[in-house]
Formats: sequence, C-alpha cells, structure tokens
Amino acid sequence: MIHVNFYRKTLLVMATLFIGTDLSAQWDFHTDYLKIHIDQRGFITSMKNTTVQPNREFSPADKPSPLMLLYDGNKQQYYEPVKAAYRPSAKTLSLTYTNGSVAAIRLTQQAGYLKLTLLSLSNRTNIEDVQWGSYHTNITNLLGEIIGVARDTSNAVNYAIGMLALDDNTLGGTSATIGDAAPFQYIIHTPDAKRFPLPDSVHEGQVFSLGGNGISDVAFYAHKEPWYRIMYGDAAQVDKEGRISISYHSRDRSGKREILFSLIPHMAANIPNHIEVQPLPGVNYIGSSVALWGSPDSTALTGVIRNIVLSEGLPYPTINGKWVKDPAAFVPDAMSAGNKNDSIIAYTHRLGFKAISLYDQGFIRPDRGNEGYIDGKNFERKPIKMATGNKSHKEFAALAAPYGIIIGRTPITNSLAPGTLDASPVPSDSLCYQQKRLLVKDVSTTDTSIIVNDPKYMNEIASWEGHCADLNMIKIGKELIHYMGISDKPPYRLLNVKRGYWKTTPAKHAAGAAVYKLQVTVNYGYDGVIPNMQLQDEIAKYYAEVCSINGLAYYDFDGQEFLFNNGHGYYSTKRFFHKMFDRAKELGVPYIRFTGATLSEGSWHYQSIWNVGGGKNLYDADTREWGSATSQGKDLRDVTYGNFFPVGMGGNFPITAHSTVAQYEHIQAISVGVGTTYSLSLNEKEVESCPQKEAIFKVIRTWEDARAANAFPRWVKIQLMDPARSWRLEPGNDKNSWALYEMIDGKKSAPVMLQRTAGY
Repeated sequence: MIHVNFYRKTLLVMATLFIGTDLSAQWDFHTDYLKIHIDQRGFITSMKNTTVQPNREFSPADKPSPLMLLYDGNKQQYYEPVKAAYRPSAKTLSLTYTNGSVAAIRLTQQAGYLKLTLLSLSNRTNIEDVQWGSYHTNITNLLGEIIGVARDTSNAVNYAIGMLALDDNTLGGTSATIGDAAPFQYIIHTPDAKRFPLPDSVHEGQVFSLGGNGISDVAFYAHKEPWYRIMYGDAAQVDKEGRISISYHSRDRSGKREILFSLIPHMAANIPNHIEVQPLPGVNYIGSSVALWGSPDSTALTGVIRNIVLSEGLPYPTINGKWVKDPAAFVPDAMSAGNKNDSIIAYTHRLGFKAISLYDQGFIRPDRGNEGYIDGKNFERKPIKMATGNKSHKEFAALAAPYGIIIGRTPITNSLAPGTLDASPVPSDSLCYQQKRLLVKDVSTTDTSIIVNDPKYMNEIASWEGHCADLNMIKIGKELIHYMGISDKPPYRLLNVKRGYWKTTPAKHAAGAAVYKLQVTVNYGYDGVIPNMQLQDEIAKYYAEVCSINGLAYYDFDGQEFLFNNGHGYYSTKRFFHKMFDRAKELGVPYIRFTGATLSEGSWHYQSIWNVGGGKNLYDADTREWGSATSQGKDLRDVTYGNFFPVGMGGNFPITAHSTVAQYEHIQAISVGVGTTYSLSLNEKEVESCPQKEAIFKVIRTWEDARAANAFPRWVKIQLMDPARSWRLEPGNDKNSWALYEMIDGKKSAPVMLQRTAGY
C-alpha cells in the first residue's frame, strides 16, 4: 500500500505540473513579420521573414540559438538549456539547464515583436548573469552592436532582426562583457564581400586595437578600409563567416564582485585596473525583459522599433513633436564661436535650426554647491557677451525661447573636479573607489608613513584611462592623499605620499580606518573623482535642475565614458539619464537634447544626436570624404547608421569669407541622404565676412524645411548619399513642395518633384 500511495502521489504531482502544458516539444511563435521555431531543448532553430513567399530563413542550420543562457561569473562558464516545456494558457516556457536550474519565461506575441520576460530562476546561487541569446543569423551586411541588430539593407533581401531591452538592467551585450561596457576596438567585417573583398591578411571577426598612443582620441580612428569596423558595444557580433549574432544580458548587481576593467584594454596607455564593484541591493535579473523583432529593414525604425518604444513605455524624446530617431526630425544645431552673440539667435532661426550649443563658454562641472545656479543665485554673472549688454544663461534663453530655440552647454558628465562640493576641500563619503584597505597603525597630521594591511593592486596608477599619475589618490576620512607606489615587502607602506591633497585638511587617522583608493577620471581639463551610484543619481538630478533654473535644454556630455568607471557600464549610463529625465519631467523641463563623447546602449534611447569631434576628421566638404585627416568620419558613420541613430558630422562647416553656396548644397544633400546632423560653427565676424551669406542661409533652410516635411523618399536618399554627385534644391510653388535637380557639368537636370508627407 505504501508503494501504491507513493505512486499515486507522484502521478498527481506530475499531472499538476503538466496541466495546460503543450507536450508537442516543438513550438512556433510569430509576429506580423517574423516566425520563430523553438525546439525541445529551448533553442531557436528557425527565424523566417513571413512577408515574402516563400518565407526566407535567417537561422543558420549549423548554429541554433539558445533562447536564454545562464552564466556563472566565478567560473566564467555558461550553462545551456537542455529541455523546454510550454504552457500556452500562461504563455510560459520552462527551460531546464545543464546545472539543474529551471527558468520560467513568459513569451507573448505582439504585432511587431515577441516579448520575453524572465519570471523566475531556481538554483540561482552561483548564477551571476542571464543572457538572451546569442541569436544567430545568416545576415552578413550591417551590424548594430549598440542596440543589437543584424541588417540586410539590400533591395533583394531588405530585412533586419534585432532586440531591445525593456528594463534598465537588461543591457546590450553578453554576460561575459567585463564591466558591462564592451572594449572599444576594431573588428574585421566587410558589409559587402563583392564590393569590398577581404584581403588574405585578415579574416572576419578578427580583433584589432585602435590607432595612436591611446591618449589622443582623434588618433584612435586609424583605418579607412571599409572592412575595419570600429565597435561601440557587443550587442551584435560576427563569426568567422561574417554572420551576425545579437545578444542582451542582465546581471545580479546585489553581490560583491571584482573586475579587471578598461574600455580600451589593448593599448598600453589604458591597461585595465582592478575595481571592487559597488553592490546594488535589489538590482538583479529577475524581471529581465527583451523585445525580439524582425521586419523589413526599410520600415524597421519608424514602424517596428518605434512601436516597441511606445508600447513598452521606453524613453521617447521628441523635437518639433517628432521622435528624435525619426529621420525627418534630424536637424543640425548652431555652435557658438568667438563669444559674440548678438546675431546667433537670428542666424539659428533663419537656418531652421532648433538649438544653440554655447561651446565657446567652455566646460561646466557638476558642482552641487551652487545648487544649480551656474550664474549665481541672482544670476549676477553675465558670461554671454552681447553688444547690447552681456547676458546670463537665463536671460539669453529667454531671448531664444520665442523662436522655439533652446540653448545649452558642455559639461564633464560625472567628473567631480577639485573645488566642487563633493570633491574638495571636504570630499564626500559617497565617492566611488577601486580598492578598500585598512590602516595598520595610527597616523598624525604630518606623518607620511601610511601602512595598509594589503598591498594587492595598490600599485595600479589612477584610472584605466591614461593612468594619470597626479590623480593617484586615496581617501581616509575627509582627507585626500596622493601617493605613488607601495613597498613590496611588509609592512606595506605607501610611497611618495603627499598629505592634504586637493586642499583637503590633513587629519589624524586611527589604526583600522578605511583606506579607499579612489576611482578617478583623466587629465587634460577633465580631472576629477567619480561618484558612487547614489551620488551619481544626485548628479543626474543636478543637471535637470541646472536646466530648470537657467533655461538650458541642451547638453554636450564630454567625458561621457566616465559613467562606465564604476564598473556598472551601460546600466550606470541608463540609470544616469533615466534619473536626469525623470527629474526634468518633475521640474517641467519637457526635453533635454544631448550629444556627448560616446554612444552606448545605455544612452541610445535618451540621446538625440552624436556630434562628437569635428572638422575634416568627420566630413571634409572640399574632398567630399568621410574623414580626410583620419578615419573618424567613416568609423562613426558606420556605427550610427548600423544602429538606427543619426550620423554625426561633428562641429563643422563654419561659414567664412570663403564659403560658397555649392559647398552647403553638397553638405545638406549628404546630410539628408545619409541621415546626419552636425553642429554648425557660427562666428559672427566670420559669418558677416561671407559674400554668399544670404544665399547660403537660404540653401540650408530650404533643405531643412524639406527634410522636416519628410519629403525625401528612400530611393532619392540613396542617390543623395553618393558624394560624387551634386544637387540643388529649390522651393516649389507652395510650402509643401520642392524641386530637386541633379547638377551635371554645372547645369540642372530634369527635376524630381518632392512633396510634404501627410502628418509632417
């Protein structure tokens, strides 16, 4: 009887488990454009474009894709699923793994995407991270390594497969990505093997270092060959056949971890440092969610991706009522030069631009000591020079506002500079540190013999970025102390000690006191210490408050890569901008337009533009090439275009005495065709010296009006992308039409008539 009862109970438990479970062990899921097949192990074995007949297959037969992997960070080992079960009533997949863990994943089918959400995971003690994919494709054309997309833009195929994260702790990339920010490097990948065949000396997926000495950012861009693809993430990867895979992941951030991190690990000037990553209780992978989509490439951005963003409540910044990712919303900005500003608002309005970057005002540094009043509590400082009377930012913003123009500045993101509230002379207790040690014996206010309990990693210099010796410091209590090196035998004594660094006050410190080796930035005017996550949250809010108080609505976040320095990578970036935008909304600031030093999966949704660098490094209008001095223009064009982001031409194309109408017809044609923005350098003296000023203004405004009207069809843009061709755009008989002429030997060809698209 005992055996019978046990058998009956076992059957009852099994019946309960399998109620509503589809036992077919093979399942299809679909959207309006994509159908996937998941096998009995939990692998995707088919991904088909259902908009064509016969359906085109994009899943390589030799590379099935795991729906989700588990990652043991200590062992640096992945676990694959070995068994899958599906409950249609709950829309839930159960995946069993090689380590015995069982994951419950909700899979819902939307019109344009499949939504995957991790509901639970058993046996998770040693599981640091979960990875969606990698989802392997046979696409070999364009990769989007920031947002995770494989694109075939050819007319014959015209299809893309991608993912988007639906929560802040799900990031583009793999579980094995150190510091959750992928190495900045080149890989070999040709976008078209027929047009650009690889030389025998390289192969697909091969990794190369950046150029230069690791310090000059311009020198990083060192390969003009089209098969050298610079990488700003690893949400998309290529194999040795050039096939593109995509992946996202989510990490448990609640526990202690130590990483060996550098964003540019291949270069001697930027070798990795060891970082004790700050634990963030409650931030883990349960609830991690992604949207998996496939659609015709030509409509993927404004059709599918925009629908995901709106349906899932992701950030959706707009300008002129249009999503900033909509190519019709791409618009250059004005960039001040010479600090003579009587005409720049009028210039910007006439050009059809919507923002002025006060770049000639220099950096602003995050200093919570001023409470957001960058010109003083009574706006008494008047840094913006005008013949009619100098203005504060608030006053200048008020002059620009009636024209729908916003103004902004260039901050050094989260670098806490000496002399600011949180850095010195009284440093905050909420600074990010690389290592924590203990003081072995008491020190007086004048002692330079500082002995710590453990020398491990204390000989590493400053930060991974440049290893700047004068930023190599520790914090004990409220004192900053500079040092260089540590003795190699006990007692372990810090060497070359300078007390009271950055004008902090030397103090007595008792044995057992915590010694923090601080995380820092880099020299060259960026000098600062890095906040911990909670203080960084406050810095993000501070920037929103600066906007509210001073009338700003534009930032050029220089040193944006410093957001990675705490070891939380793209999560840190995403959290920073989320906090800034949330606070801005609370304060009634509807939109903050920003560019910055980098672009990442953490900033893609929030960031409007990426006009980093400038001049002939980005686009040379005279030679008509993407970077004549370096490969920066080509490299950044490929990154942004591949990731459905406006291509940047940097600060560029100043109007001078030698500027011509033909130059700006060409600049605008390329800008519209490729989908670019740029920051137009405007120096009042130089602009007024230009004989063709009025005609140039008219040309730029004509092109910008037509772009905002979404008047350029795809086939026209493809022709405009060719820098060898010349164009002229003229207004039509009303505000809704334009005539586009190709100029051949200086003469107009037959016009292409363009019309405003409904809704624009």
